[in-house]
Amino acid sequence: MTFNERCYKLLLQIPKGRVTTYKEIANALGTKAYRAVGNAMNKNPNPIEVPCHRVVKTNGSLGGYAYGSSKKTALLESEGICIQNNKIDDFNKKLYKFT
Repeated sequence: MTFNERCYKLLLQIPKGRVTTYKEIANALGTKAYRAVGNAMNKNPNPIEVPCHRVVKTNGSLGGYAYGSSKKTALLESEGICIQNNKIDDFNKKLYKFT
């Protein structure tokens, strides 16, 4: 399984209404390759089925999205996540950590 495929497999665990971070994914994979995780998200071949829009920066800001920030915002809001000033409201309560 490639690095990207391992990232996508983790994404499938994140429930609607929750987000995770590039760092959380990297930690779950036993690496500090946060940028590589970001690159994997950008190359996601199935962006709705494999919900890369649920990955945000460690400070709760949205970060990038291959289809644009307005699309990422719309997808997150459709799942019940509130966003203000380009950041996740109640970020710590919405953060999904892999165990």
